[in-house]
Amino acid sequence: MKKYRFYFIILFLPSLLIGCVETNILDRVGLVTLVGYDVGKEERMATTSAVREVNPEFQSNVEVVTTENSTSKGNRVKTNRKLSKKVVVGQMRVVLFGEELAKDDIHRYIDAHLENPTVSNSLYMAVAEGEVAPLLEYEYQNIDDIGQHIFRLLEQNIEQENMISSTLHEVGRDLYSEGEDIFMPIIKREEELVELSGIAIFKNGKMVSSLRPEDTFYVKLIGGNYKSGTFETILTKEEIPDDLMKNKPDEIPIAFDALTSEKELKLINKNTPEFDLNITIKTRLTEIYPDVNIGDPKTVKKLEEAISKNLSREISRVIAYCQSVESDIFAFGDKYRSSVRNSKLTKEKWHELYKNMKVNVKVDLTILRSGVFE
Repeated sequence: MKKYRFYFIILFLPSLLIGCVETNILDRVGLVTLVGYDVGKEERMATTSAVREVNPEFQSNVEVVTTENSTSKGNRVKTNRKLSKKVVVGQMRVVLFGEELAKDDIHRYIDAHLENPTVSNSLYMAVAEGEVAPLLEYEYQNIDDIGQHIFRLLEQNIEQENMISSTLHEVGRDLYSEGEDIFMPIIKREEELVELSGIAIFKNGKMVSSLRPEDTFYVKLIGGNYKSGTFETILTKEEIPDDLMKNKPDEIPIAFDALTSEKELKLINKNTPEFDLNITIKTRLTEIYPDVNIGDPKTVKKLEEAISKNLSREISRVIAYCQSVESDIFAFGDKYRSSVRNSKLTKEKWHELYKNMKVNVKVDLTILRSGVFE
């Protein structure tokens, strides 16, 4: 008898557990795919949400709702009051910050999402030029779901390595690291399109400046390894070797793809501090000035050297600019902390050291094959 009672309990327990799980029927909820934050009136928080509603025939409609309150939870309640379906955030894919808000401080917003168990750590975070609300509320001719559109825009550019990645997990990790600052893509509306317009760089959770979208390539080279990717650069007349071609033009645009890279970062002086940054690049040449004879190995060697110097200069420029605004988006501070025993590094201490940091950049580029020219 005891044996049968034991089996009965085992079979009965799952039904009790299932009954405790809250279920959401798709046609009874509104799925928040994107949420944006702006500075509201009287120091309140303005929240703009893109909410997808699905009817019983599985046809979807997107509502963009803006509310103001003192907290994000309060704004969700206000959003619920404006919709016929319960708002849920389990499908949220993107968080946007208005530029004014990003320049103030975004600690509390990141913390709120990190502490929310219903929010995925893989959602993307970005900054909107100006305010978020006008970007989302605009009636685009060819964009039906603005939340999904911005998510796909970020996703495909990050996967193609054309833009830096800034998931909630990555931003939260870097925000609380003593030796690194956060960065995010910048998004803006351009007529009927939404485009990536740069990189927002932060210091202690506050946006202090931005980089051009073209600088993404250099930021990714400094911060990590390329697995694949494309890039283009321009050699000025001064950078073009004298015997590379006859009648040198003012500049030569060059394009590459199938790019892979590796970096080696070494602290050589802890007092300055000073680093050696060596970057090795292997890539394929796909486009160049037609008068350059890339069939000649000597010409290719000279071209490699000229491009390596060009990239070293550009990387040094990006690092120097970030130093000028005291934003270490490259994690030099983390390398310093791991290399110096008992460094007792804090963000404040590192930012002081970072301003005078010296980095010796050396790029070694190899052209593996010349693409369509072979």
